[in-house]
Amino acid sequence: MPWKECSVMDERLRFVSRLLDGEAMTDVCREFGISRKTGYKIYRRYQTHGLEALSDRSRRPVRYANQLPAQIESLIIRLKREKPHWGARKIRELLVRRLDGDHRIPAKSTVHATLHRHGLVKAIARPRHRAKGTSLSAGTQPNDLWCADYKGEFKLGNGRYCYPLTVTDHASRFLLLCEALESTRESVAIQAFEQLFAERGLPQAIRSDNGIPFASPNALFNLSKLSVWWLRLGIAIERIQPGHPQQNGRHERMHLTLKREATRPPAMNHLQQQARFDTFVTEFNVERPHEALAMKCPAELYLAAPRSYRGLPELTYPLHDRDVLVTACGRICMHRKRVNVSTVLAGQRLGIKEVDDGIWIVSFMHYDLGFIDLEQKTLQPLDNPFGPRLLPMS
Repeated sequence: MPWKECSVMDERLRFVSRLLDGEAMTDVCREFGISRKTGYKIYRRYQTHGLEALSDRSRRPVRYANQLPAQIESLIIRLKREKPHWGARKIRELLVRRLDGDHRIPAKSTVHATLHRHGLVKAIARPRHRAKGTSLSAGTQPNDLWCADYKGEFKLGNGRYCYPLTVTDHASRFLLLCEALESTRESVAIQAFEQLFAERGLPQAIRSDNGIPFASPNALFNLSKLSVWWLRLGIAIERIQPGHPQQNGRHERMHLTLKREATRPPAMNHLQQQARFDTFVTEFNVERPHEALAMKCPAELYLAAPRSYRGLPELTYPLHDRDVLVTACGRICMHRKRVNVSTVLAGQRLGIKEVDDGIWIVSFMHYDLGFIDLEQKTLQPLDNPFGPRLLPMS
């Protein structure tokens, strides 16, 4: 028996076992997320056919719009076109009637997100363009694009590891930062970037890979607190595709030179290693001619960024109904209900606007994150506006 079928059978067996133990049908159905009609259907099949009946009519639970079975998504679209003035709540009720308990009915927010993806609901009006998929920026002028990465960690003479954080200007190849850090913790990286921004100003965009602390693999849209901070400062984030370091090729080439000239052999401790890095930065920027720059030095081309760093600007949402603060545990509170969003947005203000009966769109700055259904107390994310699949190489 395939693994998928076994997992379905195990779930149904647990469901029936709870009923055999004397638990109420309503309570068990609520915990398993199915209707009482479906619950009674499973139980009657078990009473009639025994364990065999638990594995022959499996249905995959539906949770997210991009995981809906094709026939259900098609049905949602067809119902909306038949009833163009009906919202997600009424469309979902039609699903309940027509599917007749054979499938788990998606939440209102999932129905609305499906309609949104197919352009069947009115989008929120904006005075500025929403985020769209673009190519990785060319970065032709100084401070158009900075590239950031950690050169591979290495062990110092005292046995401790060094994690060099490096930042370069894409256009001029100017090495902005080479910091000998003791870890890749976000708090340490934010402190290093804050000092760099104070000295050099703010770039238009920063390109990085998908690793920590630039991204969080399990967070909403793979955002991290560092990348959220960049967005708040008006810095666009660019991420290379996983497994494609050539998309940050100029920066990787600098790392080869750094490794050869400043880490072999390694220094005894972090202070001594930082002194080596400082010497390398001066030589790389001021003395070393670069073939791609017509044998000029990066310092001859680089200029400080015109945008100065003055801390975080205030967030306002004039086109939304109101704004809410994300708690330290990554939740927002609406009508005495708590909805999980993401801990990387803790302390940030989000805008919310009711776009359908009981459906709210949630936005961070000018990025729409998803829809909230208060009955389900969940956030249904929209397409990722920050991921590498929206920023392919041209």
